[in-house]
Amino acid sequence: MLQADGSSSVTSSSPLQIFPIMSSPSPSLGSSNQWLKELKSEERGLYLIHLLLACANHVASGSLENANIALDHISQLASPNGDTMQRIASYFTQALADRVLRSWPGLYKALCSTKLSVVSEDILVRKMFFEFFPFLKVAFVVTNQAIIEAMEGEKMVHIVDLNAAEPLQWRALLQDLSARPDGPPHLRITGVHMQKEALDQMAHVLTEEAEKLDIPFQFHQVVSKLENLDVEKLRVKTGEALAISSVMQFHTLLGHDNENMSSLTFKHSKDIANGFSPGNDTASSSPLCSTGSAKMDSFLNALWGLSPKVMVVTEQDSNHNGTTLMERLSESLHFYAALFDCLESTLPRTSLERLKVEKMLLGEEIKNIIACEGNERKERHEKLKKWFQRFDTSGFRNVPLSYYAMLQARRLLQSYSCEGYKIKEENDCVVICWQDRALFSVSSWRCRK
Repeated sequence: MLQADGSSSVTSSSPLQIFPIMSSPSPSLGSSNQWLKELKSEERGLYLIHLLLACANHVASGSLENANIALDHISQLASPNGDTMQRIASYFTQALADRVLRSWPGLYKALCSTKLSVVSEDILVRKMFFEFFPFLKVAFVVTNQAIIEAMEGEKMVHIVDLNAAEPLQWRALLQDLSARPDGPPHLRITGVHMQKEALDQMAHVLTEEAEKLDIPFQFHQVVSKLENLDVEKLRVKTGEALAISSVMQFHTLLGHDNENMSSLTFKHSKDIANGFSPGNDTASSSPLCSTGSAKMDSFLNALWGLSPKVMVVTEQDSNHNGTTLMERLSESLHFYAALFDCLESTLPRTSLERLKVEKMLLGEEIKNIIACEGNERKERHEKLKKWFQRFDTSGFRNVPLSYYAMLQARRLLQSYSCEGYKIKEENDCVVICWQDRALFSVSSWRCRK
């Protein structure tokens, strides 16, 4: 249920199940909407969820007139400056409207033709996410510890960062490596990012830190989207001990070649990844086994061929890769309500920084999950269990995270004044939660030869 202060409990016992999906909004709404404005916070939150589900059902079935009515009613209750449910409803409403517009490509392109994407703003809002939430900090601490343990005694270490956006992670690692009893290794970091500005910033910070600590260091830049990455450009050399770090990147490769946006109902092919299961030991050791996505298959095969000593993967721990709009809306509403709750407990509602994170980052992810299909849909988050199956099928075996890595993660969360954050252990991996809702997972892997 929703809390009296307007915060959401979509994260636990869900009000999604309280109302049946209505076939159309209440006729009384068409005449007088005064009663909407008089709803208490909890009632308003429940009714918003009811309207969102109804609207999504109309959009999925192609009933645009009813969808339009529902969108109109939601807009009277939702607000990007209101309580948690008002804020999250405003972004889901925008996503549903965007999905409808995409059924008219000419209209959609005309409306979006003058939109600008400012690189510096994108980098800034992601730094805000790092600052306001503990999720990436925990992921970095656990990742660094797994790398340190895997690289014990190695003299030549090469780390490939598949999302080289935050230099603080590797600056901390440099400091840890400088304290090794047998001296620091020669460290080479290859950063992959689609924005050269982010890589330049990381190169500057890390080179300066390495000089200060007197650690032999090289930074290699690869400007590329992950889906277009040529692994040859990573320049992995013989004799190097290789570590790979992927933070919220692998899910972007899970699209299927035969998916597409088809007419108003947005029907698309079944997610064959949902149907696979690991084969026998011989089959699961082969990097040629299918994971359900040609891009994912090819990329994991390429990484397997590099023989990393450790590969640490951080992913959103939620199923936003369902085959139907209704399934994705229900799952993502739970997930993002939890993230909006986190911000509610951290920043005031008037905070400009909070608004930017919600609008420019979380809101854009919601839009991608709800409005897009085919290759345009990149935010294909999946549960840890699915990643276990996928990596096992691709020839990787799980490396249990150490007690010390778990301890560091818990200590970091304890340093936060907010009590809602929790760490749980699942299959020797770290799962970071808000209350009882799992949000992010960190797992460690190595090749099974």
